[in-house]
Amino acid sequence: MTQAKQRFSNFEEYLEWSDHQSDTFQSELINGELIELPPEAEPNTAIATFLLVQFMNAGIPLRLLKPYQCEIQVRVLQIGDAQNRYPDLTVLREEHLPLTRKRLTIKLDMPPPQLAVEIVSPSSEERHYERKRDQYADIGIPEYWIVDSIAQAVTVLEWADGSYQIVGRFNGSERIVSPTLSNLQLTPEQIFQAAL
Repeated sequence: MTQAKQRFSNFEEYLEWSDHQSDTFQSELINGELIELPPEAEPNTAIATFLLVQFMNAGIPLRLLKPYQCEIQVRVLQIGDAQNRYPDLTVLREEHLPLTRKRLTIKLDMPPPQLAVEIVSPSSEERHYERKRDQYADIGIPEYWIVDSIAQAVTVLEWADGSYQIVGRFNGSERIVSPTLSNLQLTPEQIFQAAL
């Protein structure tokens, strides 16, 4: 017997339903339907873990660093966009801690996270460089990193006047400049070495 797919008319309905589910898989809500996300590839998890340690060493408290598990509600800007995203690494704000005690979901009525990092996979370039970028800019995430192991580059974007401006696209042994992490001493070369 096949089971009918669950459909949702809005994000609140999805949140209410998912609060009562025991499933631990992550899904994106697209056009009212849940689309299960595949597990992360090991090189991407190595990079996310390496960045978590580097961000912590640069002064971000460990409790504010959330690899993979932070769900962010975003607006649908074009047909086929998800209503929720799970960045590979999210840097929360202190005020998120009491707001996420029940569920690690940043909703539209909350302040946006400080920073979101996405690690590009061969099949996800368009999603990270265009769709997620537009959605994260729309909700005002101050800083967005695109870590591209294919191009061996890290693009740092800063939110200003409703859109992202490129801080820099860093390669090799160039020091990555981050508006949020001013004392960060990190190069793309070091990041990609973590995944070898």
